[in-house]
Amino acid sequence: MSATPSLAAEPALPLLDLSRFDGDAADRALFLSELRAAIRRFGAFYVTGHGVDPGFLDSVFGLSRRFFALPERDKLAIEMVHSPHFRGYTRAGWERTRGRADWREQVDIGSERPVLPVRADAPHWARLQGPNQWPDALPELRPAAQRLQDELTGVTLRLLAAVAVAIGLPEDSFASIVAGEPTQLIKLIRYPGREVLPGEDDGDGTAGQGVGPHKDSGLLTLVLQHERSGLQAETADGWIDVPPIPGTFVVNAGELLELATDGYFRAAVHQVVTPAAGTDRLSVAFFLGARLDARVPVLPLPPELAAEARGPERDPDNPLFHTVGENTLKSRLRSHPDVAQRHYADLLATAG
Repeated sequence: MSATPSLAAEPALPLLDLSRFDGDAADRALFLSELRAAIRRFGAFYVTGHGVDPGFLDSVFGLSRRFFALPERDKLAIEMVHSPHFRGYTRAGWERTRGRADWREQVDIGSERPVLPVRADAPHWARLQGPNQWPDALPELRPAAQRLQDELTGVTLRLLAAVAVAIGLPEDSFASIVAGEPTQLIKLIRYPGREVLPGEDDGDGTAGQGVGPHKDSGLLTLVLQHERSGLQAETADGWIDVPPIPGTFVVNAGELLELATDGYFRAAVHQVVTPAAGTDRLSVAFFLGARLDARVPVLPLPPELAAEARGPERDPDNPLFHTVGENTLKSRLRSHPDVAQRHYADLLATAG
C-alpha cells in the first residue's frame, strides 16, 4: 500500500457557485462573504457554476489519456529538458517537490508566445517566455489545450474579480498585473499507481508522494479532477481529502494572492497521494499568474481586514518574491533540476 498521511475527518472544503456573483444583491453579498471565508480559512474551495462545457472537459481527459498511452519515444520527443521555457513532457519521478521525487508524469503547456530577445541586461526570468512543444503523434492536443486555456483563463479572471470585491475592492483590482499577457500554464497529469517497497518509506509518507506538500506560485489555480481521489489539502485540523465532485473545479489560492493581500489570504498547501498499484489517476491543473514583468502590489485592504493581515509566510526554504518573473522562475528551477542544469547552469553556478 502507498503511504497515506493521517487525515482529519472534518472539515471538508466549501462548495461555491460562481454564478451567484451575478445574482441578486442579497445572494451576491452572501456568496462574497462565503468566498472570503473559504479562502481565509482553507486557501481553497470547490467551485461550480463556472460555465465550461462538461462534454468538452470529458474530451480533454480523453486526449490526456491518449497522450499518456503513447509510446515512450513519442512522449520523450517533447521532453521538458529540451525547453528553456519549461514546456513539455516530464517522466514519473523526474519532478521534485522540496527535493523529493514526485511520482507523476505530465505535460506542461503554457502561453504560446515568441521567445524574448536575448540581451545582457535582460532579467533571468525572461527565458521563461517562449513556445510550447507539441506531440506530432497527437495533433488534436494543441487546439484542445488552447481552447481549454482560453476558457479556464476566463473562469479564473472572473474568480479574481469576485475575490477583489469580497475584500472590499473594485472588480478590476488585479487588472494592472494580469492585463495583456498573464502567466498561464496547463498541466495534464497522470499519477501511476505504485506499491511502496520495504525500506522505501522513511516514516514521513513521502514514498507515496504523487506530488509533495507545496504552494502554487501564481494567483489562483484550478484543479480539474477525473474519477479517482488523491488530492489533499492542509488545514489547521490536519490533512483532508479533496475528492472529485462532478461539475466542479478545486480552486487553490497561490503565492501571488498571499503577497497581494499581505497574508490576509494564505496560499493553499496541498499534496497528492500516489494511487494504489494497478490503478492510476488523471487530473488537469490550470495556473493563472500575473505578467512576468509585473510586480505584485500590496492591495489597500479595508482597515478591518488589514488589521487581520498576517503578512506573507516566512519560509527560508520557499522565499516569496513580489517580482512575478522571479517568483515563477524560483518554482520552476527547483521543480525541474534537469532543465535548470541544461538551460540555467549560469544561475546555478552563481547560487553555488
